[in-house]
Amino acid sequence: MTNKQTALITGASTGIGAVYADRLAGRGFNLVLVARNADKLNALAAELRSKHGVAVETIAADLANPAQLAQVEGRLADDANITTLVNNAGLGATAPLIDSTIDHLDAMIDLNVKALTRLARAVAPRLAAKGSGTIINIASIVALAPELLNGVYGGSKAFVLALTQSLQHELGSKGVRVQAVLPGAIETPFWDKAGVPVTHLPTGIVMQVDDLVDAALAGLDLGEVITIPSLPDAAEWESLNNARLAMGPKLSREVPADRYRR
Repeated sequence: MTNKQTALITGASTGIGAVYADRLAGRGFNLVLVARNADKLNALAAELRSKHGVAVETIAADLANPAQLAQVEGRLADDANITTLVNNAGLGATAPLIDSTIDHLDAMIDLNVKALTRLARAVAPRLAAKGSGTIINIASIVALAPELLNGVYGGSKAFVLALTQSLQHELGSKGVRVQAVLPGAIETPFWDKAGVPVTHLPTGIVMQVDDLVDAALAGLDLGEVITIPSLPDAAEWESLNNARLAMGPKLSREVPADRYRR
């Protein structure tokens, strides 16, 4: 690696992560690509080196494995060249809770919540001390629509949204950029792994992965903390968030609300 800025991207071998790798390499970033499949990672790395002339390192790691997760944490904590983390690795589910196995739900929580949190925690102190850097967390529209898909999946993405908002509150004044991206249905291998092939979805709700990542990076350039690429009117999100903030001073009071006092 050189002294250029470096982005570490998880879940980088296919789909959203691979497109982020291409786009950030196009912006001049060196890359550290993390995923389980070493062959796919190495093939992508060779392509990106040739196309963009950047340095690309690969780490074949299963983030559900504590030792391998710790390896990536250590790299984020110690490598001063890494200025951007793209927390993209995740696991989905479409079956209802009662039709899901507890092992699958555990694995989803481990990856979507535990691993994402630990990686953000690993890099955040160093970025805050430096006064610059970026953390991008890939959430989902189900963070706002828990009635869709599997409730544990939706809950895990609601966690990502809340964590991002908290990190912005904590780190924004220290010069660190924080963004959550909330994709809708995207044409990636995610759907096959989640149990519903993307070909079974209405074409009108499925966005191409290139469009998703380009929109997400445009949102980052605009300074958005929350980017919802499919939402036509950003004011709708702003209205929802402003209503949430307005409730804040009323959520903890000495006495119950009148409707509960009989």
